[in-house]
Amino acid sequence: MTPIVRQPFLRAALLAATALLAACGPARKSVFPPAVTLQEVAAKPGGPWHVTLRIRNNSYGGMSFDTFQGTLRVGDLGGVLLDAKIDQDIPSFAADVATIDLLPTAEMSKALAELAAKGSSGALPYSIDGRITATPEKEKESHSYPVRGKSWLSPVPGIPDTYRSP
Repeated sequence: MTPIVRQPFLRAALLAATALLAACGPARKSVFPPAVTLQEVAAKPGGPWHVTLRIRNNSYGGMSFDTFQGTLRVGDLGGVLLDAKIDQDIPSFAADVATIDLLPTAEMSKALAELAAKGSSGALPYSIDGRITATPEKEKESHSYPVRGKSWLSPVPGIPDTYRSP
């Protein structure tokens, strides 16, 4: 008798049968980390900021987002903590928003006031670093994903104390 390894036809048939059985499993959609950026900041002079976070699902399947915890830095200044309960289902390759109120540092408020004085031509860089928890569709457990967002804020023409990010 000849071993299976020496008969190319039997070896190919065995490999094809194994591949077919492996393909019969449930289809899994690729999951990629989401992105979090600022969409808008409405600042009350000397008071809290009303921040709109833009959450983008970069996965091939929908995700149910739970919470976001991170740090917002404006310019070269120290950061403030962000803690948001999201509770939103976001379809694949789509985005939605969540709002949070925060109390900025005096330096951050001053930086936005200086930006407002420049008019719509001014821009102020910001960065967001943190973790977001979400449950991908067809999964039972939530996962924590690192997120980093970086862009700039510009004053919105005609709407005082409001800044948007592209």
